[in-house]
Amino acid sequence: MADTDEASVAFAREAEQATQAVEKDVGGLAPILSGLGYSTETGLLEEFKSRFAEYSVLDKNILELAVENTNLKAQRLSFGPAQEAADAFRDSLAAIAPGNPAKDAWRVKALVATAIAALREIQVLQAPHIAEADEAAMTRMETRMAAEEATARSALATLGTMTEPASRPKLDAATAALDRFKDLNAQIIALSRRNTNVRSLALALGQKRTLTAACEERLHALQDALAKREFTATR
Repeated sequence: MADTDEASVAFAREAEQATQAVEKDVGGLAPILSGLGYSTETGLLEEFKSRFAEYSVLDKNILELAVENTNLKAQRLSFGPAQEAADAFRDSLAAIAPGNPAKDAWRVKALVATAIAALREIQVLQAPHIAEADEAAMTRMETRMAAEEATARSALATLGTMTEPASRPKLDAATAALDRFKDLNAQIIALSRRNTNVRSLALALGQKRTLTAACEERLHALQDALAKREFTATR
């Protein structure tokens, strides 16, 4: 698992080259064992080839997923452009003044705080969404995000009826920042849903380990069988 697209591509290339080297060695060993009449060893090599073929298919799938880096890209959007849009939303609302300070000052402050808290809650949900592997759990988080966005927009709509005319540009800027944040959050969710880093890691720690162990078992058996041949020949 790499932390940049360039590193992912480089590691994937190295892994592919290593796989090709193993296949080349197996291809060169097979006729030697067959020519020596080593039927047991040939059978073990064939078993290894079968397991390694499964391993290669799985490894290719893992590498293709890892190279996409969708979880990492979602994280970068969350910590970068989405954070900037959220901060712009906060800063715009902080400059809003009530049309009737004596009557509405505290209510305006409460609405501003509600809108900002709603957006921050969406931000808080982004990190667990990016790390989540269960689709149902992601759906629940997305439902909460939608509810928080609705809360923020409702607060903005109410603020529009209570702010002084001079604050209108700030309210418009806050609305634009919220729209930007919404678009970025949609991108984050889409990338997170692809879940390529999470899926590749799960495969690497699960099925790949099992197949790796099966391949190693056949190789050790082949080595032991050849070692016995050598021992017998030197007696």
